Amino acid sequence: MTATDAHRAINAVYRIESPRLIAGLARMVRDVGLAEELAQDALVAALERWPQSGVPDNPGAWLMATAKHRAVDLLRRGKLLERKHEELGLLGGLTTGEIARAFLVPEPTIAQRIVRAKRTLADARVPFEVPRGAELAARLSSVLQVIYLVFNEGYSATAGDDWVRPALCEDALRLGRIVAGLVPLEPEVHGLVALMEIQASRLRARTGPAGEPVLLLDQNRALWDRVLIGRGLAALERVEELDGARGPYALQAAIAASHARARTPEETDWARIAALYRDLGQVSPSPVVELNRAVAVGMASGAAAGLELVDALLPEPSLAGYHLLPSARGDLLAKLGRLEEAGKEFQRAASLTKNARERKLLLERAASCARGEPPPR
Repeated sequence: MTATDAHRAINAVYRIESPRLIAGLARMVRDVGLAEELAQDALVAALERWPQSGVPDNPGAWLMATAKHRAVDLLRRGKLLERKHEELGLLGGLTTGEIARAFLVPEPTIAQRIVRAKRTLADARVPFEVPRGAELAARLSSVLQVIYLVFNEGYSATAGDDWVRPALCEDALRLGRIVAGLVPLEPEVHGLVALMEIQASRLRARTGPAGEPVLLLDQNRALWDRVLIGRGLAALERVEELDGARGPYALQAAIAASHARARTPEETDWARIAALYRDLGQVSPSPVVELNRAVAVGMASGAAAGLELVDALLPEPSLAGYHLLPSARGDLLAKLGRLEEAGKEFQRAASLTKNARERKLLLERAASCARGEPPPR
């Protein structure tokens, strides 16, 4: 085996084994950051040794044994010092403003919550551990919410010059896989992993050559990553094996899977998607869920039906500054031939978004309506 072949094999093994490796180490050292460092140390050791000795029969076990040996060495030498928590003004790499936009609340409100949370964690000296019993459900829910928040910011950036931030999606997926390794019998963990895997499969198709946004129905589906889709569908099957009742992440994953299974936009089962959003609204009520259901109804039953549902959401206070509400309304109005009204909605949406790429797209759609031309899908 050449050094190049060995390095390729090592990289492939590490991509497969790292979530399980980090999860196992985190249980041992009670610190995810340190677990990642130990896993990296094991990878370095593999890069040094395997080109000469060959890839072992059980590479995952070799990596785990090497990392655990390093952890024991650190413990014996007293080098596991108390690690300082990073300031919580950032959360998973997100700014306070990005967090506020995700929760549809004012930025000062989120800033106050972060300060209170930081104080509470410091006063309670909360350690890293996998909770048990009654604590598990509440704490796991918060962890999954943060991971998905990070993923969403990567998938559709709320501000800045980039439409997507793939590194954030990768970080969220890595964390999701680690959590799935820590609590493998929790269905919603696998539901979130399934959702992120399938959504991440579209990243290459979500932008054009110049970084411009490409909307779902216009995407080149040949660019969708079939490996990630396969992993997502497998995770969704795992949910069904563990528990027949789907939670909010599993339901969203089922919606994403409906898109992933459609070879063309015309094959999309919008009636099923609308029904899944209805179920999601019952499990996890939210104005955003209702807006998404309205869009799906508009695709399944006609723009007029969708517009009726969207208009019912106009008085909702939490959506007052949410740019996707006028954007969705503009789409439906355009399909009904009401281009002047549609153009005004796209203009309003453009004024609300803080993402430069998205603003440009919305203004282009408004300009199409002004010319009397239906905007791109």
